[in-house]
Formats: sequence, C-alpha cells, structure tokens
Amino acid sequence: MKWGVLGAANIAVRSVMPAIKAIKENELVAVASRSQLSADAAAAPFGIAGEGSYDALLDRKDIEAVYIPLPNSLHYEWVTRALEAGKHVLVEKSAFVTLEEAESAVALARSKGLAIVENFQFQHHSQHRAVRQLLAEGAIGQVRSIRASFGFPPFGGDANIRYRQELGGGALLDSGAYTLKATSFLFGSNFEVKAAHLTYNEQYGVDWFGGAFLVDEAQGLFSEVAWGFENFYQCNYEIWGSTGKLTATRAYTAKSDFKPSVILEQAGGTQELVLDADDHFNNMLLHFNRIVKEKSFDEELEKILVQARLIDGVQRLGGFR
Repeated sequence: MKWGVLGAANIAVRSVMPAIKAIKENELVAVASRSQLSADAAAAPFGIAGEGSYDALLDRKDIEAVYIPLPNSLHYEWVTRALEAGKHVLVEKSAFVTLEEAESAVALARSKGLAIVENFQFQHHSQHRAVRQLLAEGAIGQVRSIRASFGFPPFGGDANIRYRQELGGGALLDSGAYTLKATSFLFGSNFEVKAAHLTYNEQYGVDWFGGAFLVDEAQGLFSEVAWGFENFYQCNYEIWGSTGKLTATRAYTAKSDFKPSVILEQAGGTQELVLDADDHFNNMLLHFNRIVKEKSFDEELEKILVQARLIDGVQRLGGFR
C-alpha cells in the first residue's frame, strides 16, 4: 500500500506515520500541509516528500490510500475529494460531523469501489479478544448491561481544536465517540439512543461533557455511556453479567509497550488479569491493507453509518446546539 498523509497533525507524526513505515508491505510516500515549510518539516524525519497543499498530494499518481487526521469539520470535504481522486481513505474519528455527511460519503465510496475506515484503532488491540473469550467461556454468566466511560483533564489552552466549534470540536465527537463505538464494537449494531444529556461550555460554544442511555431491544441489553473534557481521567468499559463483572481498565489508549489489565469479579473473589502488550496502530493498518486487498469494504462502511446514527441520536436527544 502506497500512502499519503493529508495533514501533519500530532497523531499522524507521532503514531500513524511511524506505524505505516513499520509495515514492510507499506510505503509512506508523502505528507501534505497547508504550507510547503510545514510539509517539509513533517516529511523530513521520514525521508518522504512534502506537499505544500492537500490538492497536490491527491493529484499524485503514486499514492493509493490517504490518511486524514484533519479537524472534524474538514473530514467530509477531504474524504470526498480523496474518493473522487480514486484513493482509499483512513480518517480520524469522528469521521463525520453529521449523519447526512456520513451517508453521502459512504454512498460515494460504494459507487467508486473504495474504502473508508474510521480510525478507532483501539478495536484492534488484543485485550478485547481476551474480553470476548472470557464472555464466551461464561465467566460472568449472561450479559445484562454495559457501562463505558472516557474523559480526561484539561488539554491546555484555547488553541486546542477540541475546544473550537468551527472545527467540529466538543466532547461528543471526541471522547464520547469512543464510548458509543465500544458499545457497538462489543455487542453489535442494533443499539438505539433512548436518552442523552449534553452540557455546554458557554465560553467555547461546544459540548463539554455528557452521557447517553442505549438499548438493544432484541438482545435485551442496555448501555450507559459517559464522557467529557476537564474530568477525572476515565478510560474503561464494564460488562455486568448475571454471575460476575468484567472491567477493561485501559480500553482505548493502551500504548504498544503497555500491558493492560482486565478485572474479573465473581462471587468467589476478584482477579486482575494482566494481558500482553499490543500495537493497535499496527494491527489497524494491517486490517486496512487486508480489506483493500480483498475489496471487502462494506463492513467498515456500515460501521461508519452505525456510529453516525448513534452520534445523531445523542445530538437530537441531548439538545445539541
């Protein structure tokens, strides 16, 4: 896979670009920024080309796929332009600001036979396979409910794009998106948002923290999710069953050298199961390569729509401004 990167964001330079280069089947070709100077600065450590505009990168014939780490409000424009240029797309979460954007982009990708993958890399960490194995073994009996939380302390200043309304900022599209994804990732795509609450920061004009209640009527499951900015740090999900409970303690941000743990609570006591370290960025890129090679795009496109519908439900019921 020959890759281009559309924007020199921190997550691109620190995590995704090194991960692209680390896979022998990949070639990192170029990175684009809004100026030639910043593009060259991002490109230099990787020994690749720097392009001084996003259009210049999309015009290159030696790029098959693009990674887009731009602010949320720019995703729809540049995802669709990349698709029109014949490129497969890996886009940072949240992939789109509205359900209408998601539906339009997915329809375009399907018409062109191209991939869009939303970069929730945490799904590809092996800790979640361990959780699923415990569930399959009946470690907590029948699953009754899910609770997922993700929130963090202040980021440091007005310049943070998460605090800027015009860039698609706000906690729902940032940390809240993970908790919604955790619910559907673990237990399927049939959850509906039944109630939601969003609290706003009037200074910045973005949602600051919130929560939602999701139900899958067919499975008889419900999920309680909560998220926020300037909160005590939480990065977990809990699965409560008829005979026990499982808690993944570092569910979304486990670095490649970190050994996450799962806490198993049963009537006989509590165990902390320390799991192997894993590189979810590497795993995610291998998954991307595989679906492109196999041309099996539909599952990931449908996941984008499922996620967009859940976000839309929270926005509608939570009083989104």
